[in-house]
Amino acid sequence: MTAPQDAPLKAPWSFALPESVHRVPASALPALIERLPKAELHLHIEGSLEPELIFALAQRNGVALPYASVEALRAAYAFTDLQSFLDIYYAGASVLLQEQDFFDMAWAYLLRAQADQVVRAELFFDPQTHTERGVPFEVVIRGLHRACRQAQASLGVSADLILCFLRHLSEEEALATLQQALPYRDLFIGVGLDSAERGHPPEKFARVFAQARALGLHVVAHAGEEGPPAYVWSALDVLQVERIDHGVRSVEDPALMDRLAAQGVPLTVCPLSNLKLCVVRDLADHPLPTLLAAGLKATINADDPAYFGGYLNDNWRATFAALPQLGPAQAYALARHSLEATFAPPEVQAAWVARLDAAFEEAAAASAPLRP
Repeated sequence: MTAPQDAPLKAPWSFALPESVHRVPASALPALIERLPKAELHLHIEGSLEPELIFALAQRNGVALPYASVEALRAAYAFTDLQSFLDIYYAGASVLLQEQDFFDMAWAYLLRAQADQVVRAELFFDPQTHTERGVPFEVVIRGLHRACRQAQASLGVSADLILCFLRHLSEEEALATLQQALPYRDLFIGVGLDSAERGHPPEKFARVFAQARALGLHVVAHAGEEGPPAYVWSALDVLQVERIDHGVRSVEDPALMDRLAAQGVPLTVCPLSNLKLCVVRDLADHPLPTLLAAGLKATINADDPAYFGGYLNDNWRATFAALPQLGPAQAYALARHSLEATFAPPEVQAAWVARLDAAFEEAAAASAPLRP
């Protein structure tokens, strides 16, 4: 099931497409995508660690790597599933030891985000990946937070942190991590759930998410990537999440699709990640058009860009190239969904949406035929 280009979108999120969207020709879309203001809502900051920076930090910190060169490390990025990726992901994170390392990693990503016209980034970080190696929680979060604040001041990119629990570990370890984080409560805005999905349903973490909600933290969770649609139901009903990270397997359950559309639950979809991890065999088979046609609040994100072949605009370009049924209407919806699904204040979201509307108006005007 796919939507024809520029087909009317069901809109439980209750916005109307600006008239200018219908005056943007498909030929103008590639250039317009590059400059649309966007939010990135599904970005694992450790997954932005490029091989070149891994080697630089390894040298700085005296860490021995099991790869002879940057090229050899990059050649190892041939994943067959989520777990094969996670194995090398955790090996790469081993070079992160000092506060400056975490700052440098986040700053490198934020510079790329600015170039992709990202106005808001809500960054996942995995403290358990580092604390179990003996790196203090404070070192991790202070380095990342400093980069976020500098991005706002120097780059005009709004950025905040979401602490993720590793679902292959126990809930007791997640509860301990949450307690460890409380002295730094003002440095992060929410909690999430990531790592290996199979065999680790959301309800495994019911208590720690209840505690997080009681603390006033936002809550999100990975569900419906490799795990079944039932995991999306559990994330909604048991964890009471505000966003579903991935969620692409929701298309297998019509009742779930209806619920997600009716409630306007954002999905943070990661197309190149889905391709790299074999969730889809070809981007041309990606369910994103189906999600949009059903009225779901889908967004495009990069997930782990250093490992999966691209940052945010790379994902946009590849997705629109592979799915010609996506046109200007879908581009507007995807960008607006991302802006309105952020945890930024409504008035800030509204200012970003005004910039989005202006970008479409400018593109429509530039594409108008000249009068004789």
